[in-house]
This record gives sequence, structure tokens and C-alpha cells, in this order.
Amino acid sequence: MLVAVYAVFALAAGARAGVQIATRFSEAPVAYLLSALAAAVYVVATVALARGGRTSFRVAVAACATELVGVLAVGTLSIADRAAFPDETVWSVYGRGYGFVPLVLPVVGLLWLRRTARRGGGTPAGGGRPVSGGV
Repeated sequence: MLVAVYAVFALAAGARAGVQIATRFSEAPVAYLLSALAAAVYVVATVALARGGRTSFRVAVAACATELVGVLAVGTLSIADRAAFPDETVWSVYGRGYGFVPLVLPVVGLLWLRRTARRGGGTPAGGGRPVSGGV
């Protein structure tokens, strides 16, 4: 389920950023580039979570952590300096435009990764190779 939500967000953020960059880039370049960055982070997280294994686990942790830092930083900046964000990004106001899912998703992802690491297993999707390196 987590992989599916990440995949949907990768598609939604990527499509939104693509249209905004292609049609209105000069209006809010920072906001549109941040949406593209969010989409890229969602793609990396989706692939890493789906693959399983030690390297994918580390990449997934890095992607989820980057996402959390991004949504907190952009969310705070978009409230503190509205003029800097003339149009919303995926992470603006902590993901308000997406029902705050961008704020909750990396927390859920990190908790899930922590739980699977404790059990010594990898992500169940993609073959479920153990994180601990076992066979």
C-alpha cells in the first residue's frame, strides 16, 4: 500500500510540475522546480521501497528523510514568506493542497522502514530480500 501511495504521488507531482514548468514557468519558477524535486524524491522512494534489499533500504530511508525535511522546510517558508511562493508546490503549507499527505507520508515511510529493519526483513515487495543481508 505504501509503495502504491508513493507511486500515485510521484505521478501527481510529476504531472503537475511538468504542466506548470511547460506553461507558466516564469510565474513561479522556484515553486514549480520544488514540485519537480518532490516528484523526483517520490519516484526514488517508490522504486527503493518496491525493490527491497540493503541498498534499497538505505536509499528509501534517505528519500523519506529528504522528503520530510523538504516538506517541513518548504511548508514553513511558504507560510512565513508567501511572496516567495506565488503558486503552491506539493510541499507548500505542509502539503495542504494534497490533504497533508505529503507531511504524513514520509513519517509513515520511515516508521515502516524502521519496523522492517528491526524484524531483520527487507521490504515485502520486490522479493522481500532481508535488510540484514541474509538469504
